[in-house]
Amino acid sequence: MRITVAQLNPVVGDLAGNYSRLEQTFSAARRDGADLVVFPELFIVGYPPKDLLDFEWFIKKTGETAKAIVELTRKSPGLGILFGAPLKREGDENGLYNSAVLACDGEVLLEQHKSLLPTYDVFDEARYFDPAGEIPVVRFKGEVLGISICEDAWTDSEIGQVKKKYRHDPIAELAKKGSTLFINISASPFNVGKEIVRYDLICSHAKRHGIPFLYVNQIGANDELIFDGRSIFVDGNGDPVRIFPAFKEAVGIVDTNERGPARVPGRDGHPGGIPAKGGSPLYVPQEEIESVYEALLLGVRDYMRKCGFSKSVVGLSGGIDSAVTVCVAAAAVGRENVIGINMPSPFSSKGSIDDSRELAERLGIQFMVVPIDAVYASYLETLRGPFEGRAPDVTEENIQARIRGNILMGFSNKFGCLLLSTGNKSELSTGYCTLYGDMSGGLAVIADVPKTMVYDLAEYINRHGPIIPKATIEKAPSAELRPNQTDQDTLPPYPLLDEILSLHIEKGLSAEEIVSKGFDPETVRWVVRTVARNEYKRKQAAPGLRVTSKAFGIGRRMPLAARYWE
Repeated sequence: MRITVAQLNPVVGDLAGNYSRLEQTFSAARRDGADLVVFPELFIVGYPPKDLLDFEWFIKKTGETAKAIVELTRKSPGLGILFGAPLKREGDENGLYNSAVLACDGEVLLEQHKSLLPTYDVFDEARYFDPAGEIPVVRFKGEVLGISICEDAWTDSEIGQVKKKYRHDPIAELAKKGSTLFINISASPFNVGKEIVRYDLICSHAKRHGIPFLYVNQIGANDELIFDGRSIFVDGNGDPVRIFPAFKEAVGIVDTNERGPARVPGRDGHPGGIPAKGGSPLYVPQEEIESVYEALLLGVRDYMRKCGFSKSVVGLSGGIDSAVTVCVAAAAVGRENVIGINMPSPFSSKGSIDDSRELAERLGIQFMVVPIDAVYASYLETLRGPFEGRAPDVTEENIQARIRGNILMGFSNKFGCLLLSTGNKSELSTGYCTLYGDMSGGLAVIADVPKTMVYDLAEYINRHGPIIPKATIEKAPSAELRPNQTDQDTLPPYPLLDEILSLHIEKGLSAEEIVSKGFDPETVRWVVRTVARNEYKRKQAAPGLRVTSKAFGIGRRMPLAARYWE
């Protein structure tokens, strides 16, 4: 069977636009002689639709769109379509399924509902959907199709990052019912390391059951989540036949009769890449830092496009965080669509201004210097009476940050630009950031990127030649809000801090568990306590692009008024 894989980028809620993309792809597949066209999970509404699913008018329009898609198949006799949609549960006014619909010749051949509804991390499907009551198979074009949806395949607890053990395995059930071809439609978001996990998972199912497996994943970014595509078809031996690109839309045909390449012995018996636990070693994963960079580009580009912005503005401090952020912005939406603004205060070094200007010139973006000395002096004079008798402290430092935030928001309002905030995950974790100051913005580009990874991104950006100035990379990180200030006056060294934060936030370890691994008890307890105490700041932060396995935002919902760290 010839199957067109439609690895496309839907817009959440845009039923007409998503239908149009589907119709165009379906028509092209007819010309290409395909037997079936497969779209990702919930394609006609985009993933995740969130509380749009609670509106009856939206579900009604979704049902009408689904019927129009089924009717579309009458125009192409013999060509089937498989697409994802939310469907009303028959006989239940409030019931809803996350469904895969198989249609051909104007008839629905199968409505396969999702069995396993993830309710961990960024997923909350049990809030909206009911699980499938049964898992049937369907005959189509000489094959017995075993159709599943995303989480239905995440049942192999031996594979890393598989979060939850389920009582039953839908893939195994489909195999027992005589499937000759597995198809999984998915909206699986990206995070570092997930690429190889997902590959292992699909190959493992195929090899275990001796059944070819087609996996079709969504591409694009919707709010905080970034979907990397990487759809794949593997044969019954678990060997890859075709792997679709990462972070790009792609439409192409796979032939289910094809088999993966023969195993060719090489070093350690493998021809290269990382040996997949459940499948084939014939696979070279993308470098992690390259994946993170491409994910951020897609995240910025899609957030701006889908929210209606064409230009962005970034505050340039001469530091590495703002440098990486503005480089991502320029690469994502074009240098002509980025404004960089340097806002020196009495404590800013000449190097910070010069480094910002040099970076802007190398990128070819618009650059402005807007000093805040006079505004800052005005604030101090205004507050001199009320603050009399009190020594300068973090208050005066935060005033500078908030002046800059107001100026940047002024540019955002005046010129219709999206303000991109520049704080990293290490700062956001410990509250080393200022509400209504450097936290101001519509999108936090590197909010899920630890400081140590920011340096890796800078090195990657400079891989073909210097873009970020050497001085920016080598200088000690500083907010420059008081004389001779450095980040390490307040924070542990970033390599140490990031290691502790990863164990605490991404691995979920307590202070005691981290200390048992050999870390200094006082440092660990300070970090854990500081993370907890600054939850209120993160609650008010701009949405941040998710690239790690545990990001702040929808995947981490912690109480604000609480005491659990002591």
